[in-house]
Amino acid sequence: MLPVQGQLGGSGRIIVRLSGGGHTAIGILYSVREENVAFLEFSRHFRRRGLPVPEIYAEDLSHGAYIEQDLGDTTLFEFLGTHRTGDQIGAPAIEAYRKVVGALPRFQVEAGRDLNYKVCYPRSSFDRQSISWDLNYFKYYFLRLAGVPFNEQLLEDDFSRLTKFLLSAPHDYFLYRDFQSRNVMLVDGNPYFLDYQGGRKGALQYDIASLLFDGKADLPPGVRQELLDHYLESLAAYLPVDRATFLEHYYAYVYVRILQAMGAYGFRGFYERKTHFLQSVPYALKNLRWLDQNVKLPVALPALMEALRNLASSEKLLSLATAAAPLTVRIFSFSYHREMPVDDSGNGGGFVFDARGLPNPGREEQFKQLTGKDPAVIEYLERQESVHQYFASARSLVDISVSNYQRRGFKNLMVSFGCTGGQHRSVYLAEQLARHLRGSGVQVQLKHIEMEKQGR
Repeated sequence: MLPVQGQLGGSGRIIVRLSGGGHTAIGILYSVREENVAFLEFSRHFRRRGLPVPEIYAEDLSHGAYIEQDLGDTTLFEFLGTHRTGDQIGAPAIEAYRKVVGALPRFQVEAGRDLNYKVCYPRSSFDRQSISWDLNYFKYYFLRLAGVPFNEQLLEDDFSRLTKFLLSAPHDYFLYRDFQSRNVMLVDGNPYFLDYQGGRKGALQYDIASLLFDGKADLPPGVRQELLDHYLESLAAYLPVDRATFLEHYYAYVYVRILQAMGAYGFRGFYERKTHFLQSVPYALKNLRWLDQNVKLPVALPALMEALRNLASSEKLLSLATAAAPLTVRIFSFSYHREMPVDDSGNGGGFVFDARGLPNPGREEQFKQLTGKDPAVIEYLERQESVHQYFASARSLVDISVSNYQRRGFKNLMVSFGCTGGQHRSVYLAEQLARHLRGSGVQVQLKHIEMEKQGR
C-alpha cells in the first residue's frame, strides 16, 4: 500500500491513495464517527440505486477508517479551469456541468424517497435550527469580524422572516448540503459525486444554488441561467415542476448558501488566520452585488440587505482581499542537459526534484516522439510503482511548504522537475503537481522549458 498526501483543505480528513498489485484505492481517516456512518450508509444506498458514487471496499469505524473507489484526480472545478478564458466557458466544461445538474434530481428525488435519514448528522433536515446555525455563523464569524456595523435585533428579525420563508418551500427531498464543483469528480467525462455526508432532508433549491453560485467557480450569469433551465427540465422527469413557484424560493436559498460560505471564509480567514480562505471573499461579494442588482426577494429583509451592501463596498474587505493575494507556485519541467530554471521572484529558489532515477519512456521507441502529456506515456508511467512512490514523496514535501507559506503570507514558491531530456518524466510530474495544487488556494503557473523550445 502506498500512502499519498491528501488534498489541502479544512475538513480535517486524512485522504491517502493506496496502490499495490496494479490497483489503487482511496483511504480515509476521520475521527467523527457520525459523519463516517452517514457517508457509508448514503454511499451504499446511492450505489444500490445506480447512482455514480464511489464503491466502499472496506471500513473500520472503530478506528475512523474506510477504503473507497479511486475516482482519479480531476474535479469539476479543475476541469472548468482548463476550459475557460475569463468569462468564456468552453463547450467541454458546459457539457460537464450539464451532466452534473442533470444527475442532481436523481439524488434529490429518486434516491431520496427511501433514504435512511436517521443517520444524518448533525441534523436530519435543513430545518429552523440548521438555518439559524448558518445565519449566525455568517453574523458572528464574517459580519462582525469584518467590522461591518449592524443592528442585532433588526438583523435577527430579518433572519426570522428569511427562515420562515425558506421553510415555506417543500423540503422533503434529499439535500446534498455541499454540492459544489470540488465535490464532483470526472471519470472519462462522466461525473461521480463525493462528500455528501452532511446530507439531510431539505428543499430542492439549495443544492442547485450551491453549485451555480459556487464562489471560485465564478460562473457567468448566462451560464448559470442555462444550467438552471437544464436542471428544471431534468427535474420535470421526476415530479411536476411549477417554474414560478420554484424560482420564488430559489434566490432566497442562493442568499443563504452564500452567507453560509462567507461564515466559513470568516472563520478560517479572520478567526483561524488562514488568510488564503479570504481569497474567496471577492467572488462572494461579486455574487451579492449581482443579486442586489437583479433579484427582488418576495420577503422584506431591510437590515440584512443594508449589511450586505455595506459589505460589498467595504474598503477593509477590498484591502483584505488584496492582502490575501494567493501564493503563486511556479512549476517547471527541464532537461539536465540544459540549464536549470532560474528563480526571478526574489524568493531565492525552491524545490528541484531529479526524476532521472525513474523508468524512462524515452528509451522505448514508441514513446520517443511523445511527451509526458500524452496518454500513452502517462499510462506507462502510472504502471510503475516507483513513479507513484516518487511523486507521493515530492507532493508531500511541497504540500508542507504550501501550507506554511500560505499561513505566513508568502507569495512565491518554485518547484522544478528535471529528467534527461525534459520531455517525458519531468513533464508528467510537473503536470501532476499542477493538477494537485489547482483549487487549493494557490495560483499555479506551469512551464515546460524543453517542450517550449521545441514549439510543443
